[in-house]
Amino acid sequence: MEGSIVIRQMREEDFEKVHALWETIQGFGIRSLDDSRDDIVRFLRRNPETSVVAESEGKIVGSILCGSDGRQGTLYHVCVDVSYRRQGIGTQMVGYCMRALRNLGINKVTLVAYTNNSTGNAFWRRIGWKKRPDFNYYDFVLNENNITRFIGEDPQ
Repeated sequence: MEGSIVIRQMREEDFEKVHALWETIQGFGIRSLDDSRDDIVRFLRRNPETSVVAESEGKIVGSILCGSDGRQGTLYHVCVDVSYRRQGIGTQMVGYCMRALRNLGINKVTLVAYTNNSTGNAFWRRIGWKKRPDFNYYDFVLNENNITRFIGEDPQ
């Protein structure tokens, strides 16, 4: 690690550096439409205070997209550059998002972690999050062109 880490609000102009970070995270799922520049900018404009980056000497080394529907908050795309892990950066970013949500009157935060993401699942357990065994998660694809590509996996 070089220099100090600054945890700050994510801005629209961070998109290229954040997206470049996502491209380095093994197993990370990037959607063709939802993770485009236009859609991330739209997300940030809808949730201007809640998303966060970790920055070291101008390099984005961590990020979380965080938003709210007015009732509960959700964390998306939580990641830290592999060479900066185990230094508390992820925990600090999660804390930033949770404080921002609490300031908006949000009382519950959720996230989705892929079952095969052992690093991510271990992180969430380590910082006190609980896996919910009492419900099923469903989704419905409204646009078949929104394809998820997983970093480090061979295209099928």
